[in-house]
Amino acid sequence: MSVLEQLAEVVRERRHADPRSSWTAKLLQGGPQLCAKKFGEEAVETVIAGVSGDKKALISESADALFHLLVLLEANDVAIREVLDELERRQGVSGIEEKNSR
Repeated sequence: MSVLEQLAEVVRERRHADPRSSWTAKLLQGGPQLCAKKFGEEAVETVIAGVSGDKKALISESADALFHLLVLLEANDVAIREVLDELERRQGVSGIEEKNSR
């Protein structure tokens, strides 16, 4: 099991935690809209770090973005395995070819 899958399991478990003591539960209680908003904020921070030249910030913000993506997926009942399967399906296919097939 990958670290992403392990973290997704923790996110899934925290869905039923007390939102007063769990950031994940608080986000999930807010529904997909709140989770998407927070993921968007983290994605922007990752982009900013990506152009800043600060490798440490990029790593940190990327971790935040991945975590919040997992929360967004959970809010929409999408398992990380489904996303990983899609990535595996695309392996060996050129990006241009894959995009044209949609």
